[in-house]
Amino acid sequence: MLERFTSLSFSQLIRHKSIQNFIFLLFIQSSNILISLMVMPLLIQSIGVDQFGLVSLAISVILIANVFVGFGYNLSGPREVALNQKDQQALSDILSNVIFSKLLLATVATLCLAVAILGFDLFPEYQVILIYSLLMLFSEATLPVWFFQGLEKMKLVSVANVFSKLLYLLGIVLFVQAPEDAKWVNFFFGGSALLINFFLLAYVHIELGIRLYHPSLGRIFRSYRNNIYLFLSALTSHISTNGGIVILSFFASAPVLGMYSLAERVSMVLRMFPTIIIQAVFPNASKLYQNDRESFYRFLKKIYRTALFLAILITISTYVMAPVIVKVLAKSQMQESIAFLRILAFVPLFGTINIANMVLILVMDQKKILFNSSWIFCFYMIITASVLSYLFNGIGLAYSLLSTELVIFAVCSVLIHKKKPDIFNEFYRRAFGSHYSG
Repeated sequence: MLERFTSLSFSQLIRHKSIQNFIFLLFIQSSNILISLMVMPLLIQSIGVDQFGLVSLAISVILIANVFVGFGYNLSGPREVALNQKDQQALSDILSNVIFSKLLLATVATLCLAVAILGFDLFPEYQVILIYSLLMLFSEATLPVWFFQGLEKMKLVSVANVFSKLLYLLGIVLFVQAPEDAKWVNFFFGGSALLINFFLLAYVHIELGIRLYHPSLGRIFRSYRNNIYLFLSALTSHISTNGGIVILSFFASAPVLGMYSLAERVSMVLRMFPTIIIQAVFPNASKLYQNDRESFYRFLKKIYRTALFLAILITISTYVMAPVIVKVLAKSQMQESIAFLRILAFVPLFGTINIANMVLILVMDQKKILFNSSWIFCFYMIITASVLSYLFNGIGLAYSLLSTELVIFAVCSVLIHKKKPDIFNEFYRRAFGSHYSG
């Protein structure tokens, strides 16, 4: 069946589990972006620009804490679920261990932030907002998207995500009317997600027969030890993704910073393309890697070639449409933003080049390779972004981010080839060698 993947009819194609995973993950991200665009003007109008900025700052703090709460389970969890799809007891063990491990981490993160706020008087301008935002840590802990991703059943969770965001939007419309209501914004976000998560976990228990129980502390701490490299990799990736604009703020004027931010937001949305591809295919790729290596190579080759083709289309379209995109978002033609966006248009393409390497790392469970490559390109990004931002402002930062994507590919390739040369060589020989054109 995999051999005939590209010749399937449209109805057969959309029933393929990896394609469905991609569609529903894309639907989740698209709905999140759409709701964010709808909420932003409502919030600015009701609570004002100043309070909106403080709400955004609180979210930034929570997002960093959520990297700690996630602790790499969003990468390790789907693989474990995919390899045990038909074993209810194993699935119960995996779900229970991940949920309670993340809940413990959310509790620790909450206590640390509470001590920072109440004991050391940190975050003085938005302490109340941040306290009300702590609920978002527990919504992250109970989020079972990774579980459905591993089962390759994303339809329900994508619909649930839309309901969660609509509840959040309803809360904003009904209860956020003045600047003093700013504390409720992130509370509603976390609360609506937490409520929907409980319904999803109830469905898993009632309909799928998966039990949720409290695992031993020993097992929880063993899972922390096993996931430490994934957590550190996620932390460095977060720094690499979000640190550029912070570095630029030291060297650029406010107008330049604003124009670059607009272009960067567009590029970050486009950068989701390779990420969603990886998330969508690696559960099935993990099963094939374990059970049928020949089918695994064919499957990954076709995914890789298709992704590269689509990434080229996305890059060309973004480059050509950059003036239109900037005008729609900014309501004016900002030439510097257009220049930034045309450079950053190549980010999704350069990111897609590394898709095959990332899938290989994940299916082989090579956490240390992921960790080592993450820290290398994080340091590279910080150094080059600092130097180029100082010399060339936003243009320099844009080129730094592009070169970082190429460095990620080079570093991952070297590390995989060093650790698993036979698998690395076999895949790339099949992907680009004429002998394996089938």
